[in-house]
Amino acid sequence: MPHKPLRIALLGYRSAPFSGGQGIYLKYLSRALVRQGHQVTVFSGPPYPELDEAIPLEKLPSLDLYTHGLKSVSVATLVTDRLARMEWLSKLTGGFVEPWAFGERVRDALLVRIGDFDIVHDNQTLADGMLDLQRAGVPLVTTIHHPITRDRRLALGAESRWHYRLLIARWYRFLTMQGRVARALDNIITVSSASRQDIVSDFGVDPSRVHVLHNGVDADLFAPKPDVQRLPCQIMATASADTPTKGLHILLAAAAKLCECYPNLGLTLIGRPKPGGDTERLVADLGLEARVQWIRNADHPAIVRLYAESTLAVVPSLYEGFGLPAVEAMACGVPLISSDGGALAEVVGDGGVVVPAGNVEALTRALDRLLSDPQARDALGKAARARVETHFSWDVCARRLVDYYQQRVLAC
Repeated sequence: MPHKPLRIALLGYRSAPFSGGQGIYLKYLSRALVRQGHQVTVFSGPPYPELDEAIPLEKLPSLDLYTHGLKSVSVATLVTDRLARMEWLSKLTGGFVEPWAFGERVRDALLVRIGDFDIVHDNQTLADGMLDLQRAGVPLVTTIHHPITRDRRLALGAESRWHYRLLIARWYRFLTMQGRVARALDNIITVSSASRQDIVSDFGVDPSRVHVLHNGVDADLFAPKPDVQRLPCQIMATASADTPTKGLHILLAAAAKLCECYPNLGLTLIGRPKPGGDTERLVADLGLEARVQWIRNADHPAIVRLYAESTLAVVPSLYEGFGLPAVEAMACGVPLISSDGGALAEVVGDGGVVVPAGNVEALTRALDRLLSDPQARDALGKAARARVETHFSWDVCARRLVDYYQQRVLAC
């Protein structure tokens, strides 16, 4: 029996449309839910998501200091606006208070509209304001893609300088709040079994409150383009260049080992390295400057075309709670090599070659095998696309989510 249409509020504290998974999650989940007949309103802080015209966006402005800087704020604002003052002081001292501040703003916005929505679905804000909504009787669901404690561990492990370690620890102080809030939430969904295990172990959440519902991909947009010719020896990766968890340094080290055997080897990297940062220095040290093409601010159609031009794609992450770049590559029918970091082995399955995370030698061998075997690449690309069509389309994911709303939240 079809479900009755629901009125759903989707929340995201920052939702950049092309970088990071939060804006992508809000865009495609809202579209799939509306396609199935539900009413969706998105509440977001800046940077805001790009949504379909039929989906209302309630903008909850913050100072957005990571875009505008500390000097963008007037003294009058700091004196009269408590939340702005907290944001400014936190940024000044190396903290990250955006999730907490968004929680305060969205709580106030929703409590005066408590009858307007059947479900409020938060996308990993995990702020005190969410608990206020739950205590007020709001039917609240929270997505935790993965606990950011994993990012903190990897960031600290990659940094040996004590003063930078102090700065990293300071920035991640918001995790104390997120863990406390997560333990008190009634309804948590996550995107993989690996993330579920991490949420239970890192945040101490009751496992009975955490349910796995995979993310999806726009399988109409991310699709093979047989009219586009693949470039020989072209490797593509989507990775935050200076984020240790993304493992780009592993891919660069492996590529450097193959340059002698593959003189035309090139790397197309979706990202923006910090000028003079660790990644730029590593590219120079490995002699890869002429082989690396950085792609900045690419929209989705451009990324799809880049996949179509690439010989193969690599996701070298040390940890992923889901691994959307892996699913996007598979949807495009690109031969994929992925690490087994976090949920990647679970998500990739038979749609790619899986190697141990952080293992340069294993990645080098896998690259060599696929670069030298066009038939294996062709078979792998077809298997990847078939896996996405079966498991990871947004329409399938949205139907499963609505079943969860009805059976686990609204039936109580």
